[in-house]
Amino acid sequence: MTSPLEAADLRARVEKALAAFLAEQRSRLTGIDPALAAVAETLEDFVLGGGKRLRPAFAYWGFRGAHGPDSDQIVAAVSALELVQASALIHDDLMDRSDTRRGEPSVHRRFEARHTAAGWRGGAAAFGDSAAVLLGDLALVWSDELLHTSGVSPVDLARARPVFDEMRTEVTVGQYLDVLTQATADTSLDRAGKVARYKSAKYTVERPLLLGAALAGAPVEVYDAYSGFGLPLGEAFQLRDDVLGVFGDPAQTGKPAGDDLREGKRTYLVAAAFAELDDAGRAELDAGLGDQGLSLDGVARLRALIRDSGALAATERRIDELMTAALAALKSASIDGEAHDVLHRLADAATRRTV
Repeated sequence: MTSPLEAADLRARVEKALAAFLAEQRSRLTGIDPALAAVAETLEDFVLGGGKRLRPAFAYWGFRGAHGPDSDQIVAAVSALELVQASALIHDDLMDRSDTRRGEPSVHRRFEARHTAAGWRGGAAAFGDSAAVLLGDLALVWSDELLHTSGVSPVDLARARPVFDEMRTEVTVGQYLDVLTQATADTSLDRAGKVARYKSAKYTVERPLLLGAALAGAPVEVYDAYSGFGLPLGEAFQLRDDVLGVFGDPAQTGKPAGDDLREGKRTYLVAAAFAELDDAGRAELDAGLGDQGLSLDGVARLRALIRDSGALAATERRIDELMTAALAALKSASIDGEAHDVLHRLADAATRRTV
């Protein structure tokens, strides 16, 4: 069966919209200074070099589900979500000190290497960090520009803007809560759940759906149904991400084995393990979390602790529970039939994935 991400040829159309927009930005930047070609090319590579395009898909099918008519303008509008995603990932990699993204050097490492190769003055790492902050900010600025230059009518954009603004605020403060949770070593399930909701869940599924609903001028019952579907599904998506961050195959995820463990992420999976382990197990897990030099044997040991605690099974059960709640809300929604089918398939794709 064709992937739901390919329905209505959406992935190719999103890629086309992004490529056209980024080509215009490259001309704009190089017109300011030829040195900015590196900035334009890096963002083009980062945005066009991979990604599932889930957020535009949920926004587009949220729009279609509310009986909005297909158009290239609406595809361009929802493609703006990929620039928000690029901003979040560039900053996330910097904060986590990640060396790679999708099997390629992360943006801060790429500019660090550029500094070293050129023999420039000052610290190469500081230069890379500064470049990543600025490129992430630029991607966020461009997300707004792509939305308001998409060709969607000003009336429709006016309805959508509050959703877009709320989403960007939520993902930013959610990221701060994630950083804070690591710093304070908070291992509560309540904190892990809140971070998952605001850092990822709302911005991955619920807000894109509501953005689509707003662009279509949907009635309030559609908004309610989309929230009932999108929030639990978004949490399930993040929990799958948490599982892959510890147990995922590096050949598929593009990240080193156990990367979340080395970064010290206090996810729902980790919080569930802390809740079930004895004092010795908690002490061992706590000592290994955030150890940048954690060996593959160390990763294997922490994985075993988490699995044996029952946390992995509990997280899988929680994903199933959230999926059941999401699909029940979708079933009760009064939305277009084709969109209903694609959204159901997108839910499966978001939670059964291996990357």
